[in-house]
Amino acid sequence: MGSTTDKVKGAANQVGGKIKESVGKAIGNEQMQAEGNVQQIKGKAQQTLGEAKDAVKSTANKVADSVNKKL
Repeated sequence: MGSTTDKVKGAANQVGGKIKESVGKAIGNEQMQAEGNVQQIKGKAQQTLGEAKDAVKSTANKVADSVNKKL
């Protein structure tokens, strides 16, 4: 997956997880609350992965530009 896809899916998982957690809390369903919390953590991890991919891509581009200027 691309970095943008990771970030978008991560944000969606965070929102979905928060909703699931809130509904679970409202109806007294601890399992649903826990599942929502896990989904939020998964979403944050996906977003972090997308940000890391962006950082790697940016660094690689800077290195390539620097090398090309020296040639």
